[in-house]
Amino acid sequence: MQKQSERSVVEQPLVYKLIENIEKVVVGKGKEIELSLIALLSGGHVLLEDVPGVGKTMMVRAIARSIGGEFKRIQFTPDLLPSDVTGVSVFSQKTMEFHFRPGPVMANIVLADEINRTSPKTQAALLEALEEGSVTTDGETRIIQQPFLVMATQNPIEYGGTYPLPEAQLDRFLFKFRIGYPTKSEELEVLNRVEKQHPIETLFPVIELDELLEMKKQVKTIFVNENVKQYIINIVSETRHHPAVFLGASPRASIALMKAGQAYAFMQDRDYVIPDDIKYLAPYILQHRLILNSESKLSNASTGRVIEEVLELVGIPTGKERAQ
Repeated sequence: MQKQSERSVVEQPLVYKLIENIEKVVVGKGKEIELSLIALLSGGHVLLEDVPGVGKTMMVRAIARSIGGEFKRIQFTPDLLPSDVTGVSVFSQKTMEFHFRPGPVMANIVLADEINRTSPKTQAALLEALEEGSVTTDGETRIIQQPFLVMATQNPIEYGGTYPLPEAQLDRFLFKFRIGYPTKSEELEVLNRVEKQHPIETLFPVIELDELLEMKKQVKTIFVNENVKQYIINIVSETRHHPAVFLGASPRASIALMKAGQAYAFMQDRDYVIPDDIKYLAPYILQHRLILNSESKLSNASTGRVIEEVLELVGIPTGKERAQ
């Protein structure tokens, strides 16, 4: 079995071009960039939780510029209204009709910045967009143009002035992970790059939106063997029976594991998913979907440790995963 650290070499040519371009701006975060592109290719969304200033916003902007997509930023504040996110109908005295003015969520790449600083009502305005890829205003449903990726950032919940995201909304994010501080050498590289001009200003698209959409179609054709599907189900089911867990992962987590596995296999230039793909992705997909019971919280248990125990307990299937 390959080690996790050895499983981040991307071989798919177009994806490699994307990662190489994004790394001109984002230093030392290859794994985080890779996970973000998995979400983009599989139709999922990302929740980044970290302290301010570690490059969350810059990574989202670099992804948007690299694919040439429309980029919008929503700065979540306590007074933000749902219509500020989804859009609003405005009456025109010239035509004597209402015209819909799209909100910032109707873009290809959306940065939902500090999402846990706004009220739950406004947070909920994102639910339909995250799950259905559409917004409904004034009784009319409007489809958001593909590709569509929301990358939400939030400060750690112990920071003042934050509203923890409800479980229903957390469940709609494919991944949750941290960016983390750079090493000293990486931070020096950042200083050298921005000394005269920020590299984001000279970043250009390396693929067309049509190419990206074609890649998304190819991802859906990646073969998933029945043994691999059963492995996914066994992992998710085990989270529901773990003694430290109050609420385990839902069937949406099983779907997320399969779709992310297809995207990851595609990035590795494979036409089939292997169990190691699922094992590698599981911590990033499951950690924000589990709720620990009171006893476990008092003993300082973590969802990360629970997932490690689940992966150790569930046997890895053997046999051929390639389509026959």
